[in-house]
Amino acid sequence: MKRSNKKFQKKKNSNSLNKLSLFQKSEGKFSKKCPLSIKNAPTIDYKNISLLKKYISDNGKIISSKITSVSFSKQKKLTKEIKKAKILGLV
Repeated sequence: MKRSNKKFQKKKNSNSLNKLSLFQKSEGKFSKKCPLSIKNAPTIDYKNISLLKKYISDNGKIISSKITSVSFSKQKKLTKEIKKAKILGLV
């Protein structure tokens, strides 16, 4: 009796995987609202160190907007203020 080697057999029903692309959004993901553009959000300023520290990693790098879900315009403003605070030695 021979065993059929299932590891190396091709799957016939992989059509659903062929249709996926790297640039397609998956249906399972959801987008968060920007935490800095909601009502009563703190202002982004180089003097507001407690806010800036939330968006800096332990190594001192700025955390990307994909992780923090900050909008593009707020992320630009945030990076500018973080860099200002780093130059002045506040962070």
